[in-house]
Amino acid sequence: MSIVVPQTNGSANGFTTDVKVRSICCVGAGYVGGPTAAVIAFNNPHIKVTVVDRDETRIRRWNSRHPPIYEPGLHDIVRVARDGGRAMSFPSSPEASANDLTTTERPANLFFTTAVAESIAEADIVLVAVNTPTKYRGVGAGSATDMTAFEAVTGVVAQHAREGAIIVEKSTVPCRTAQLVADTLAVHRPGVHFEILSNPEFLAAGTAVNDLVYPDRILIGSAPTESGKKAAEALVGVYAAWVPRERILTTNVWSSELAKLVANSMLAQRISSINSISAVCEQTGADVDEVAKAIGVDPRIGNKFLMAGIGFGGSCFKKDVLNLVYLSDTMGLPEVAEYWRQVVKMNEYARDRFTNRIIKCLNNTLVGKKVTILGYAFKKNTSDTREAPALEMIKTLLEERPRQIAVFDPCCNPLVVKEEIKALIGAAAASTVSVYGNAYDACDGSTAVVVATEFDEFRNQPAPTPAPTPAGQPTTKMLGRKPNPKADPRPFEAASPSETDLLALHKHLVQRPEEKSVDPLGWFNTEPACDETCPDCIQERESKETGFATGMGSAEEYKPKERIDWVRIANTMAKPKWVFDGRGVIDSREMVKLGIRVESVGRQHRF
Repeated sequence: MSIVVPQTNGSANGFTTDVKVRSICCVGAGYVGGPTAAVIAFNNPHIKVTVVDRDETRIRRWNSRHPPIYEPGLHDIVRVARDGGRAMSFPSSPEASANDLTTTERPANLFFTTAVAESIAEADIVLVAVNTPTKYRGVGAGSATDMTAFEAVTGVVAQHAREGAIIVEKSTVPCRTAQLVADTLAVHRPGVHFEILSNPEFLAAGTAVNDLVYPDRILIGSAPTESGKKAAEALVGVYAAWVPRERILTTNVWSSELAKLVANSMLAQRISSINSISAVCEQTGADVDEVAKAIGVDPRIGNKFLMAGIGFGGSCFKKDVLNLVYLSDTMGLPEVAEYWRQVVKMNEYARDRFTNRIIKCLNNTLVGKKVTILGYAFKKNTSDTREAPALEMIKTLLEERPRQIAVFDPCCNPLVVKEEIKALIGAAAASTVSVYGNAYDACDGSTAVVVATEFDEFRNQPAPTPAPTPAGQPTTKMLGRKPNPKADPRPFEAASPSETDLLALHKHLVQRPEEKSVDPLGWFNTEPACDETCPDCIQERESKETGFATGMGSAEEYKPKERIDWVRIANTMAKPKWVFDGRGVIDSREMVKLGIRVESVGRQHRF
């Protein structure tokens, strides 16, 4: 393996000593860049972390109390890193009465700005975290990655990065993109030394913060030279501030790039596999949940990603599988390409089969009927709506000319969803779609309720009672995994608690039933004030009656979500009453008592 970058100025061998990281710049303030930079800054108070983006609205929101994305726990981390943390005193154990542990005030070290060139120029490490969607026109349309934004940012980085900077691919990119980066740097800055690393993210929407704070692995790929390994170790040092060293894997750069695509493709494959079996279950009388449980106990298979439903969504799975398809096609491996292409085909089949079933159960006509979609984001506990199955279902249902399609999502702002639907399907079609701020108004008068996202709020079974946890649980670092939020993490392993220890304690205290404060430790400084013309504040005031607020930064975020009252919903539905469960969250036996018929994916309903 070789990434060729010309060297001059006496640095032909690149790094020969350890690299000290004082400043990091993350280019891209989206779903990857924002949370990643926030967690890095939170755990490295001595490193200045700057997030840059040319989208002024996005940066304004990161600098306010209205972050542009919702992820559980993200707002608290942003507050501490962006606004600084106050000195605190608290008992060293749950039983102690005195405040015998103290922390010092920490300065702000996370900054969001549109000053792209200036921020890149002062950074020791530059993370490139821009969107890399699937290409939809030209050569490779439908499978190749659209590298427009990545290529443009690489050019800007090449022009402004200081000599010796470490350039890191955070975006999901095709294998061998590091050579593209090297060539771009060489064109703009011939003879100047840079090191290029691959550091793909393995974040799941809805759990992104936990995936960053308690990762199962950090993957860093580098050139196999002494200089490349020194650069990799510099980035290892950043993550080692909170990640156990054995969970940080170092590889060559091509392996790192390919591993991200393969990881997501394998997960997508499991979802498509169980969804194909769900169709067989419906024809044979088998129950897909029972089949999944039976095969999941086999340690060679495992029980993850075996929940049958309407298929995967989000920005990663489909894009990365198609990327692997394109890579295989271009390398003369058509059989490999077709194998992975089938994963995407099966995903679309699962969604369309379920939507057609809705229409069939409603006597092949939706004219004059109201249909409600519960859940618009592609998965629970996130506001990420990219590639959401709900949107494609809405498009298909609109072809049947319903009286109204109602939409409710507990994590999405209704006004944002309405504008997104209008932009994606056109104003004329969107006029039939109404977005609500609560489930009850959305379901009022509906003939059919479709559960399109697996939010716990939509379940009709009581929330499980958590098992009691003994006092004195080992610390996070000792366990190497996220702590039980119900357990008090004290006493801490170290005399001086880490940032991760403090975060675990904060989450535990906030979740106590009697706790009313969103800041029981007195950790937070005052958030930046919004201007009177702040569109988010105006939107919030205008929409208070809809109840759309996600609870971002509030104590409610860490507490079990209140289940909707299906008895109340059943009383306001139009007959015949149908619930179409696309995510396996509904107990049909309880629904039949309410006079509701249930259709699900591959599941046998025992009435």
